[in-house]
Amino acid sequence: MTAHPSSEVNTAVQTAIDACATLPGALLPVLHGIQDSLGYIPAAAVKQVAEALNLSRAEVHGVVTFYHHFRDRPCGRHLVEICRAEACQARGARQLETHARKRLGCNLHETSADGGVTLEPVYCLGLCATGPAVTIDGKLHSRVTPERFDRLLERNA
Repeated sequence: MTAHPSSEVNTAVQTAIDACATLPGALLPVLHGIQDSLGYIPAAAVKQVAEALNLSRAEVHGVVTFYHHFRDRPCGRHLVEICRAEACQARGARQLETHARKRLGCNLHETSADGGVTLEPVYCLGLCATGPAVTIDGKLHSRVTPERFDRLLERNA
């Protein structure tokens, strides 16, 4: 969980801009490209994106902070997302979230002390009938109990 050198940030941002700047509504594709490359949207990227897309820094910052998907700091080695949509809540997601926070020693939007896992909420993974659902490093899992959560973490450690 380390920040990237400024030259790497500049290169990743420029690559995303070059790939997406001519698309209608280019801001979201650019931000996705940056996060896909770096794992987060560094504060330094906001100005570069704003200038390239002829937007204000406030507009870019507003989009980065509005969408839960975007992170403004590096992620842990693994990313765990717990669905918080109503269907998963009805099937035990709150208890799973409580267990995950205790197990990892961090809250939502935080990374465990060892830098191993970042815990994030997500609002619907499309597995409503088989919740609660989680992703671990982008891989979907359904019917996740606290015990299954522990096994999944051990397998992905």
